[in-house]
Amino acid sequence: MSKVFRNPDVLWRRESDDSDVSQEEAVAAILFSGGSMLSLNEFGIELWEMCDGQTVDEIVTTLMSEFEVDEDVLRSDIQDFLNSLFQKGFIRYE
Repeated sequence: MSKVFRNPDVLWRRESDDSDVSQEEAVAAILFSGGSMLSLNEFGIELWEMCDGQTVDEIVTTLMSEFEVDEDVLRSDIQDFLNSLFQKGFIRYE
């Protein structure tokens, strides 16, 4: 199984907490790469930080203990998110 790594050329920063914005709408971080920019919520930043050489299976296993969701649903959501990051050049697989 391929390991997932953040692209070291991607710049990112966490955004400050805005008490006027609901937790679901709050932006936790922004990624910048070339001409691409992507805003991440708390779940997105957690996934982003897990792109440190872990496999998708390892990421799913870790997150299954945090969320009450069907494993297939979680795996699909994670893979969709990682595919989006990969297409934009934010991550790579090895």
